Amino acid sequence: MTASPADLYADHVARLQQRCEAALARSGHDHLLIASGVEKYHFLDDRPYPFAANPHFKAWLPLDHHPGCWLRISPGQRPRLAYLQPDDFWHLPPEAPGGYWAEHFDVEVIRSPAEAMCLRPASGRLAILGEADAALEGLQPNNPEALVNYLHFHRGYKSGYEIACMREASRRAVRGHRAAEAAFREGLSERDIHRAYLVATGHGDLDLPYGSIVALNRHAAVLHYQHQQAEVPAESRSFLIDAGASHAGYAADITRSYARASGRFADLIGAVDVIQRALCDQVRDGADYAAIHLDTHRRLAGLLRDAGIVDMDPESQLEQGVSATFFPHGVGHLIGLQVHDVAGLQIDEEGTRRERPEGHPFLRLTRTLGPGMAVTIEPGLYFIPSLLDRLRSGPHSRAVNWQAIEALLPFGGIRIEDDVVCTEAEPLNLTREAFAEAA
Repeated sequence: MTASPADLYADHVARLQQRCEAALARSGHDHLLIASGVEKYHFLDDRPYPFAANPHFKAWLPLDHHPGCWLRISPGQRPRLAYLQPDDFWHLPPEAPGGYWAEHFDVEVIRSPAEAMCLRPASGRLAILGEADAALEGLQPNNPEALVNYLHFHRGYKSGYEIACMREASRRAVRGHRAAEAAFREGLSERDIHRAYLVATGHGDLDLPYGSIVALNRHAAVLHYQHQQAEVPAESRSFLIDAGASHAGYAADITRSYARASGRFADLIGAVDVIQRALCDQVRDGADYAAIHLDTHRRLAGLLRDAGIVDMDPESQLEQGVSATFFPHGVGHLIGLQVHDVAGLQIDEEGTRRERPEGHPFLRLTRTLGPGMAVTIEPGLYFIPSLLDRLRSGPHSRAVNWQAIEALLPFGGIRIEDDVVCTEAEPLNLTREAFAEAA
């Protein structure tokens, strides 16, 4: 039986304390103050946008709906938290501090944001992390580059607590994915499929880690399809859902593709799934993620050749950019406190970048993998009219079976995405684990 986040939290806090003390020493500061953030309002209106907590704050505390709070980290001392609990009769204020996290902090309940000044130390240089609008009098976020680079780099390596939170998020998301597939099989609209997803996960639209992609038929060819149509199409041929969930501020990011009936498109889904599983197995200590991305192109190009869609060898498809017509995005990214977590191109504590391979501008991760790194693996195969038009007018048009393309266009595309943790041994696939548990 796996340990719960609560069981692992003390070690996580100790790890963060050590990390922040090292970052402070590196940047030449004596104390670290972290703002949770403030609510932001629509222009000329009093309606707030959904609150998004500062990820540096969420790394310490499972408080992702708590604006106006501040955290202070000082070397050799327990972390101190100013916990905003306003006397508010318009909105429901946060509950009193409690839960598995509270015993690890010296907590002072404050009634107004300005009272967070109680955390200001009497002396010493301050590093303050947050957006500019979180500033209090004399506490202006400065986000020191050396400190931020250090924290961002090490955030790529997850603690046991963080992996446990991501496991819970995956379980939550899988409940939604199973409900969404059932709704697709029932012939429901994109909007009603999404509603089924929300009910199953217990999420609302405003607290999802990202906007769900719920795409029927040709809509699956739009990589970040942003609508959910209420009309039921005359025929639901195919379905792509890219939807996540969260737990204690940590995200799951899962994509699945389905066909209504057997046939060429269903066979392609099965073949992409085989490729995806093989790529997940490459999430190993010392693996070059950029190399995994390039191998994804070779494998998908091989599928295009074997399926009679492109008559070119895989290496030539990669070199000539043909495979990018059908797989235009990166194979994945870091995931954790943010769906697209930070420092994907940062290869050391100083902030040095490793740029993307030439011709692959959308890859979000170029680091060498190590134990604790959590990444997505999401190969795809799409039939995108605008990209296909470029291919048709280019030098490799004769290598393409355009009759097969025309038959596949109504299905849109395929993407299969898992969240995978690199370990010292075999990869830990949180997504497949959660689906197996739910079976």
